[in-house]
Amino acid sequence: MSSVTPHAAGDGPARLAAPLRLSTPPLSARVSGDVVAATVAKLVASGSASSKAELVRATGLARTTVDAALAGLLAAGVVRSGGLRTSEGRGRPAETLELDPGFGLVLVADCGAISGRIAVFDLGQRLLAVRDLEMRMDEGPDVVLDRVCASFRGLLDELGMTDVPRVAVMGVPGPVDSQHGTVVRPPIMPGWDGAPVAARLGAALGCLAMLENDVNLRALGEMRAQDRVDGPLLYVKVGTGIGGGLVTPDGQLLLGADGAAGDIGHVRVAGATVTCVCGNVGCLEAVASLATITRELEPGAEWGADAHARVLARIAARDPEAVRVVRERAVAVGEVVASLVHFVNPARVVVGGSLATVSDDLLAGVRSVVYQRALPLATRNLSLSPPVLGADSGLAGGLVVGIERALDPDVLGLRIDAARRGRRR
Repeated sequence: MSSVTPHAAGDGPARLAAPLRLSTPPLSARVSGDVVAATVAKLVASGSASSKAELVRATGLARTTVDAALAGLLAAGVVRSGGLRTSEGRGRPAETLELDPGFGLVLVADCGAISGRIAVFDLGQRLLAVRDLEMRMDEGPDVVLDRVCASFRGLLDELGMTDVPRVAVMGVPGPVDSQHGTVVRPPIMPGWDGAPVAARLGAALGCLAMLENDVNLRALGEMRAQDRVDGPLLYVKVGTGIGGGLVTPDGQLLLGADGAAGDIGHVRVAGATVTCVCGNVGCLEAVASLATITRELEPGAEWGADAHARVLARIAARDPEAVRVVRERAVAVGEVVASLVHFVNPARVVVGGSLATVSDDLLAGVRSVVYQRALPLATRNLSLSPPVLGADSGLAGGLVVGIERALDPDVLGLRIDAARRGRRR
C-alpha cells in the first residue's frame, strides 16, 4: 500500500526548504547567448535574483545582455512575471520574475534497499506531490522500474499534468555509472548490474532521465540547502546498507574517475572478520548496517522492511540490548569517519539514514570517536550533525540534478529555438 500527498494549487507553493542553490558558471560578454539564458533561468529558479536589476548585479553583465536573455526566456515560456514588488524609498516598484510552472516538471525517485519515495516538482522548486512506495531492490529492475514509472504516471494523472515536459532523476543504493545511466555490480541489488536504468526510465516516462547513487543525492541536497559552507560536505548514510557522498565547497558532487567515490560501506574495519555481501571480509556495512544489526537482534527473521521496522522500534523504545548494539557499532562508523575527516577535511559531516534518524545514539557515538581520533586542526571548525532536510535530502538532491539538466544551455537552447521558429510561422 502506498501513500500519496498531492499539493493542489490552492494550497500555495510547498517547498522542501528554502530555495536550493543552483550551479551557475562565471559569465563574460564572450559566452554564448544560450549560456547566459541558462544562467539567468537558474538564478531565477533558485531565488538568487528575481528582478532585472538583481540579475544584472548577479551576472555582472550589461543590462542589454540580460534583457536579450530574458526576452528569449519569456517568449519560450521559461519565465514569467511574478507581479510587482514594492521598493524601498521613492523608487518605482520592480517587476519580479519566476519560473513558469507550465514550462516543465522534475520527477524524483529516491530508492533505498527496501523502500522508496517519489515526488513531482515544478522547475520553480515547488513540491506538487509526493508518494511513499513499498518496494525492494532485490525484486530486480523490471519489477521496481515498472512500479516507479506506474506511480509517476499516476501522480501526473492526478495532477492533470500528463502532457507537461519533464525530466526524471532516480537515486539507487549502489555504485552508479552516471554517464551511461547504469548500476555497476551493486552488492545489495541483485540483478541490476549493467541494467540501462536511465534509458528505460526515460523511455517509459517520455523524457530525459538521470541515474545517481542515493547517498550522493542526499549529500547534494544537504549542501545546496545551505547558504554557504566553507569546506567539503560528507554525508554518511547508515541504513539497510552504508554509503557516503562527498560535495566540494563549490557545491559539486565529487564522483571520482568512475563514480565510485564515497562508497565507504566497503572500507575495511580493523579486526572485523565477518563476510560482507560483496564477498570481502570486514566491510563497514557488514559490521554496522541496519541489516547486520537486524540479523543480530532478530535471528531467523525474514529479511525485509517488517524486521527492520521491529528493530528500529526497539531502538526508539530504548530497549537495552538494541541500544547497546547501536552504540557498539557506532564506534566502527566513527573510526571510518575519523579517517575520512583527516583525508578530506570536511566543514560538515552529516549522519543520516534510518539508523541515525530513530535515535541519537549513532550520531553521539560517531561524534565521540571522531573528536577523540581526529587531530585538532581537522576538527577545529568541524560540524557533525543530522541532516537539516531530514528524509527529504535525497529528493532535494534529485531536484537540483533535474533542474540543472532541464536548464542546461544545450537543452534550454533547443526549447528557445523551437519557440522562435513557432513565432516565425
